[in-house]
Amino acid sequence: MTKAGGGPRGPYRSGIKRREQIITAAAKSFTEHGYNGASMRQIASDVGVSPAALLRHFDSKEDLLAAVLEWWAEQTRSLTSEAGTGLGAFDQLRAVMRYHTEHRGLLELFIRLTGESSDEKHPARPFIQQRYAALLHSLVQRLLGLAVSGAIPPLTDAQAEAEIRTLFATMDGLEIQWLLDPAVDLVGLFDRHLDQALERWSAGRYYP
Repeated sequence: MTKAGGGPRGPYRSGIKRREQIITAAAKSFTEHGYNGASMRQIASDVGVSPAALLRHFDSKEDLLAAVLEWWAEQTRSLTSEAGTGLGAFDQLRAVMRYHTEHRGLLELFIRLTGESSDEKHPARPFIQQRYAALLHSLVQRLLGLAVSGAIPPLTDAQAEAEIRTLFATMDGLEIQWLLDPAVDLVGLFDRHLDQALERWSAGRYYP
C-alpha cells in the first residue's frame, strides 16, 4: 500500500527498512569475520531481531550474501557506468579511488570476499568473476574505441587487455596497501600511475 504521494507505508515500509538494516549488519559482519566466520544468529542479534525473523527476510546465508553483493554493486555502479570522452573516459577510475577513501568499509568487504572467492566453492565466486569480466570487457572496449577514433595509436585486442589487466592489478594492489596502512597515498599514487598510462597510450607505447 502506498501514500497519496506514492511512497510505501505501514508494515511494507517497515519491512523495507528492516531488510536494509539486515543487509548493512551482514555487510559489516562479512567484512569483519569473512563469509564463513559470519553468523546468521549474530547478524540477527546485531539488528535486534530473532533468527526466525531474519529468515523471514532471507531464506539462507547465501541469499543474504547475494543481497549484500547487490547492495555493494549498487553503491559503486554509477562510478563505473559513466564515462567522459577521449582519454578522459578513464578519469572515472580516479573517482572510484576517491570513493574508496570515503567508504573504507565497502572496500574492505569487496577485498575480503574477493580473496575468499579463490575457493571454487565460495558462493560469492560467480559474482566476483562476473564483475571482473564485465569491467574488463567494458574498459578494453573503451580503450580500443579510443584507437578507432584516432585519440591514440592503434593497438591489438591482446595489447588492450594487457593494459587494462595491469591497470586493475595496480588498483587492487594499492587498495590492499592502503587498507593495511592508511598513510599510503591511495589517490595520489593511482593518479600518478594513470597519468603515466595515459601518456604511454597517447604515444602508442603498449605492453607487448
